[in-house]
Amino acid sequence: MAVPAPSTRIAIERLDAFFGVVHAVRGVSVDLTDRTVTAVIGPSGCGKSTFLRCLNRMHETVPGARVNGRVILDGHDIYGSGISPVAVRRQVGMVFQRPTPFPTMSIRDNVAAGLAVLDRRPNARQTDEIVERALRRAALWDEVRDRLKTSATGLSGGQQQRLCIARALATDPEVLLLDEPTASLDPISTQKVEELIYELRTDVTVIIVTHNMQQAARVSDRTAFFLGGELIEVAPTEKMFTSPSDERTESYITGRFG
Repeated sequence: MAVPAPSTRIAIERLDAFFGVVHAVRGVSVDLTDRTVTAVIGPSGCGKSTFLRCLNRMHETVPGARVNGRVILDGHDIYGSGISPVAVRRQVGMVFQRPTPFPTMSIRDNVAAGLAVLDRRPNARQTDEIVERALRRAALWDEVRDRLKTSATGLSGGQQQRLCIARALATDPEVLLLDEPTASLDPISTQKVEELIYELRTDVTVIIVTHNMQQAARVSDRTAFFLGGELIEVAPTEKMFTSPSDERTESYITGRFG
């Protein structure tokens, strides 16, 4: 039996992003496939993180920032008239470079804080069930189940980052954006987060920005290379790292610049 071709989860059409007069992302068009991990690589300042923030309307929260183009999620342009940014972020979760647990909240309440974007807040029993499911999906439940009411600041850096992933997963997003999620972690914590990313592809579309090309090779199905705000090429990860189509991609991957 033939395996069905993967479907597109996000279609990006002629995307431009600006910080005032600075043109940070330039005319990017690309389809992001459902239930796969796409790694976004490129040198510092090439527009990777800005591109990522455009996918859940975080870019526009910066004063003077603006976006042109279309980002089609499940048939709807997230920048279309009448589309709520909060509703977009319910479907497209995001985790940042440094773990950002709320220091005054317990582990449970940190995860439950992600539910604030829901139109209808669950009751206490439902919240406990959602918290447990999110922590299990983030591979953290067994480590914290007996101390859910303690401060999240007592967790290690790697645990805090998985907690932030659990918080993002609490709303059952269709897409998870990860911006350098292991940059501040030790090797063991990095391995745990990478294993989690690999597992999440079974039911979530993941886009990860990373400077670590070995990490991109380990966790992603497809890789996109950015340079100077432009998408130079996107390809299956194995092909990207063995036979890229563009000489600039090859130069970056082989370490001749960047």
